[in-house]
Amino acid sequence: MDIVDQVRIAVTVAGFLCFIGICAWAYSRSAKPGFEEASRLPFLEDDDPVLANDHKEGN
Repeated sequence: MDIVDQVRIAVTVAGFLCFIGICAWAYSRSAKPGFEEASRLPFLEDDDPVLANDHKEGN
């Protein structure tokens, strides 16, 4: 094997380990409170109605 093949293997293994690490973090119990809070963010916005004229160009 030449150096290019070894680099390809190293990058593949590193990417796979990062993927496994992210999956483990995403399903860990310590990450759940942050995800629960983030899932409620869209519902915590102001209830003020947005006027359609405010978003038209030229007004």
